[in-house]
Amino acid sequence: MQPIVFSTAAIDRVKQLDAWRGWFDPVFEAEAADPERGFPASSETWDFIGFGLSRVRAPKLRAVRTPELIRRNPVDHWVVTIGNVRTVGQAGTGRPMDIPAGVPFVTSLGRAVVSAREADERLQLYLPRDAFPELGLILEKAEGHPVGGPLGGLLADFIVLLSQNASALTGAQMPNLSVALRGLLRACIMPTVEVEGDTHASAPLTIIRMQKVTRLVDAHLHDPSLGPALICQLAGMSRSQLYRLLEGEGGVGHFIQRRRLRRCCAELSDASGDRSIWSVAMRFGFYDPSSFSRSFKKEYGTTPREYRDAARMGLTTHALGPRAAALQNPTLRDLLQGLRPV
Repeated sequence: MQPIVFSTAAIDRVKQLDAWRGWFDPVFEAEAADPERGFPASSETWDFIGFGLSRVRAPKLRAVRTPELIRRNPVDHWVVTIGNVRTVGQAGTGRPMDIPAGVPFVTSLGRAVVSAREADERLQLYLPRDAFPELGLILEKAEGHPVGGPLGGLLADFIVLLSQNASALTGAQMPNLSVALRGLLRACIMPTVEVEGDTHASAPLTIIRMQKVTRLVDAHLHDPSLGPALICQLAGMSRSQLYRLLEGEGGVGHFIQRRRLRRCCAELSDASGDRSIWSVAMRFGFYDPSSFSRSFKKEYGTTPREYRDAARMGLTTHALGPRAAALQNPTLRDLLQGLRPV
């Protein structure tokens, strides 16, 4: 699998920081002490079909994810980071962070984060919540804490080896890799947060509700009646609770449409699939061809026909993600939005 690579090396020195900010916008704001001296930095990002990995080399900086950025880009992936230098800042709950060099730590893109460090090369695992729902409660408790000890070292070694072998991996190996990662994350992080007994009792209710609603929506994508009334009935919550829950996703209708488009994209990426594009669309709740095509292109940057044709010719690469593969100059935001469950 080949990564998406972004570098400021060929950019005029005084414009390097702005270029770097453009790559990360609107995921993070990057602050540097002296941008006039230049900002030589690079990022390599792999999409492993269900989770992502980045290797970032950059000078001293302060990275901030603000509530405004969260509203502009409501991606809420978990991030497991390993740096070669100390990291200080605040996790989304306002918890102070002071992470030693070489020790993994967990943050969430769904909450405000401040992270400051010296010049570094670091690795970041991006874990979509809907791809790792069974780990949500453990990662929630670990947020902002160092994952230390021998098991933390084991997790760090795994991530480093993954980065070293990423380009040699193939799509056929991704399901087994995902299973291995899930087991390793659980084994290495759970002792750190000392999860005991029923974690649901102490977990934030919003996370539990979000996981439940996502599962219900995914199970009823084919149902024409899928909407607020059905979700509230099945989830046992009021409309006001549902609207507040999905406000950050653009609303109930937008959340349902994106889940449906995600499933359609997965079907169309199967080069061996024999369903027509229209039958795929109808199967997941789209009953107007023009509307489906417009929505698909808006989400993924290409039409359903172009995407399927590319997949059948072997041009659609999961190493770029479905949306990023269609873009000439993808940003980190495009790559994160393209991550989807195996």
